[in-house]
Amino acid sequence: MRRPLLATALALAVLALPAIAHDTWVQTNTHIVRTGDAVHIDLLLGNHGNDHRDFKIAGKLSSESVGSFFVVAPDGKSYDLKPDLTDVGYAPKEGWHTAKFATAKAGLYVASQSSDGIVNHGKPVRAIRSAKVFFLASNSLDKVPSNTAGFDKPLGHKFELVPVANPVAPLGPGTAIKVKLLLNGKPLAGERVSFVPRGVTLKEGMDDTYERITDKDGRASFTPRTGNYYLVVAHHVTDEKGEKYEATKYAATMTVFVPDKCPCCDE
Repeated sequence: MRRPLLATALALAVLALPAIAHDTWVQTNTHIVRTGDAVHIDLLLGNHGNDHRDFKIAGKLSSESVGSFFVVAPDGKSYDLKPDLTDVGYAPKEGWHTAKFATAKAGLYVASQSSDGIVNHGKPVRAIRSAKVFFLASNSLDKVPSNTAGFDKPLGHKFELVPVANPVAPLGPGTAIKVKLLLNGKPLAGERVSFVPRGVTLKEGMDDTYERITDKDGRASFTPRTGNYYLVVAHHVTDEKGEKYEATKYAATMTVFVPDKCPCCDE
């Protein structure tokens, strides 16, 4: 039986983190399950120092570096995933962490990881990261509801990607993935957002095919042509300084699975 998180558990943990060039992301083995079935939630680390050009695994978070890792259910309750984390790699830098979560109610769920720590590669830098993925529990897999609520509610991360349109259903080739980028809860304009398909390496610099700049409301939109996993990612660098760091770097990711065919039918 999972225990709901205390409110304080949602705070970002200050931890020793891997190199600043690494981002975390969260993904699931499936984006839609029958209510009562379980979802396997993976926490991965990628070496995206070159402006996040790919969707490849590079290294693995240490258990001490995971930070906050939880699921928010449709009723708003949060469940800590850290006690159930399993390391699927043999070596310290191989594989990833995973946790099993059983859905209890129909509706939209979000799994999220966040961390806040100091790294030092030439100079001390504060690294703030957030990662999330959504999945849906449906009473019927033949008729998947498309009017599920809650996807556009921020989780309160310092730097966060928030869906503007439902990130699970209806979704398919030709349907836009729409997000809003928030910094300290406010829209961040003029920032690059990448929509990285698995198996694709983006061009150097600005890739007009897969990257967008947020508008005055912090919004960006991308329309996939094919089904795939898409890693939505944004970075933000500031000169914010503290007693133990000389700059601050933010990273936010959101994983979206786009099926080759929209799963929704008339309810």
